[in-house]
Amino acid sequence: MSTLVHSVRLLGSAAVDSGRDDAWALFDGGRVVAAGAGGELPRADETVDGGGGCLVPGFVDIHGHGGGGAGFDDGPDAIATGRAIHRAHGTTRAVLSLITAPIDELAARVAMVADLCDADPTILGSHLEGPFLDPGHKGAHTESLLRAPDAASVDRLIEAGRGTIRQVTLAPERPGAFNAIRRFVDAGVAVAVGHTDADAATTRRAFDAGATLLTHAFNAMPGIHHRAPGPVVSALRDDRVTLEVIADGVHVDLELIATLFTVAGDRIALITDAMAAAGSQDGRYELGGLAVRVTDGVARLEAGGAIAGSTLTQDAALRHVAGAGVPLDVVVHALGAQPARAIGRDDLGSLDVGALADAVLLDDALAVRRVWVAGSPV
Repeated sequence: MSTLVHSVRLLGSAAVDSGRDDAWALFDGGRVVAAGAGGELPRADETVDGGGGCLVPGFVDIHGHGGGGAGFDDGPDAIATGRAIHRAHGTTRAVLSLITAPIDELAARVAMVADLCDADPTILGSHLEGPFLDPGHKGAHTESLLRAPDAASVDRLIEAGRGTIRQVTLAPERPGAFNAIRRFVDAGVAVAVGHTDADAATTRRAFDAGATLLTHAFNAMPGIHHRAPGPVVSALRDDRVTLEVIADGVHVDLELIATLFTVAGDRIALITDAMAAAGSQDGRYELGGLAVRVTDGVARLEAGGAIAGSTLTQDAALRHVAGAGVPLDVVVHALGAQPARAIGRDDLGSLDVGALADAVLLDDALAVRRVWVAGSPV
């Protein structure tokens, strides 16, 4: 069934001036088949009046752990629940982040995600956030399960993923890390520096070895000091690197996020790092076997009080960052095209003719009105 969305600002389409509010896009066969502005509108089976809002590419979240009361580590039903929540908030496609676990359990979960990828193309693969992390920057990971990246464990996980592991977070200062980076990259996995005590020089070495991401910039790593610039500055200065940012206003101050966009706006990927409480309610949850208390939408470990993921959705991240003064087209790029590019999916994050018809209709307050996945309404 064809769908025409009209009377919108159209972002993410090179053929249409994003400043016009009389733009339109036509979906058919799962793809964008035409786009324009003004003039006579094409016919379609369904016509949607955008009311002067914005039509943007579907959001791509490359780092999230769950939602709707369910965690992605807990099996297909939990994944379906969490994905439904985020899809309704505009995240049309997502990488499923898996928390630190014993290698056997982690391999089984990676294999489960690989099976789901075969059945559902909106699941892009898995993200291993652990176990190759620094105990001193463990965040919401079980310290006793953290380990150096030995070759046997790395190969076991790669084999279990059957080509569907999209990214892995590791601390480059751990023994064997640089060999692991090269092995993962050779297998087509994007490697992220994170949960680390690495200094700027070690981080640069990791990027030279093939790492191309920084996991949730500023969080679970040394900050910026005028005599010790740390991982964030190394990432900002390296055009090969995408910086993940959690824009909930809790993990990183929004004015600082706006400053990051000024320095490297086309290399920022806005992620949720959402845990089960996203789209749910305050209360007690579990993340990676650790007890979490969510109060006023902020998730913290009951033991020690460390931030334990977020309750963020990507539409809320858009409103936060746009509200901090970042141009809307730049924010949209950070929610779709750039995270997709960071995991090798250059075919996502666009509304150009021929692109997949993953789209989000936003009203003038940037709230989600409608969502389409491959041209089908959610």
